[in-house]
Amino acid sequence: MARFGRVITAMVTPFDERGGLDLDAAARLAQWLTENGSEGLVLAGTTGEGPVLSEAEVVALTRRVRESVDVPILVGTGTNDTAKTIELTKRVSDTGIQGVLVVTPYYSRPSQAGLADHFAQVANSTHLDVVLYDIPVRTGRRIEPETLLTLAREVDNIVAVKDAANTPTVTAVVAAAAPEGFEIYSGEDAMTLPIIAVGGVGVISVASHWVGQQFQAFFDAIEAGDLPEARRQNARMLPSFAFEGGDETPNPIPTKAMMRVLGLSVGQCRPPVGAAPEGLEDRARDVLAGLR
Repeated sequence: MARFGRVITAMVTPFDERGGLDLDAAARLAQWLTENGSEGLVLAGTTGEGPVLSEAEVVALTRRVRESVDVPILVGTGTNDTAKTIELTKRVSDTGIQGVLVVTPYYSRPSQAGLADHFAQVANSTHLDVVLYDIPVRTGRRIEPETLLTLAREVDNIVAVKDAANTPTVTAVVAAAAPEGFEIYSGEDAMTLPIIAVGGVGVISVASHWVGQQFQAFFDAIEAGDLPEARRQNARMLPSFAFEGGDETPNPIPTKAMMRVLGLSVGQCRPPVGAAPEGLEDRARDVLAGLR
């Protein structure tokens, strides 16, 4: 059973018209998501624009969402600085959340030994569960299977990985050798079906902002052993997966556009992600129409 839920939404961070953190809107969005298929939430991750949030904003956001919903919450505390990652992890440790999501240190491209030491230091600084986040397309370095497996075996509170490496054959190796209780979550919506097939337990999703119920139907079919129905539900969501990002509309620009179409106040993205291009909300409406 997935300890954080089968469908975990990597929630966007709402901003007001001036670009300030909108905590009331964040509370409303969290409530809406949990009423529409999300069993858990990730705050201040990639989709939550974590890199452009101050530590104080991350803490304030975490406290407000924790007060608003009763589901497992993970907070993105990973940076490319071990000391800063530890400091932010400590600051959110007393907020009532279940765990932290710690991305591979980006830009500096550490060695595998450096990665292992970084993750172990962060995990040893907190009582919280730690979920590693492997997304080499953004970080420039993947967590190699042996590094991941060693951490899973030797560090008690490293309990899961968000796998956005898009290599299900490697995921299968990890799943087969991982210690009991270590969990793999798909970190790429379009790769969820193959990752579940090789041993994953859930998804940390972007598109679940609007296809949470469809993802629930997908997992219900998987658990019932009804592969044709799971494939049908996956196929229904493919246009949503395609919509959620692109070179001219990087995540989370499309998701924020979709939320505005659905009547939820989330504002625009902070720089340097960029503004939503003209016509994006019309595309969002087309995606929604295709789900009906």
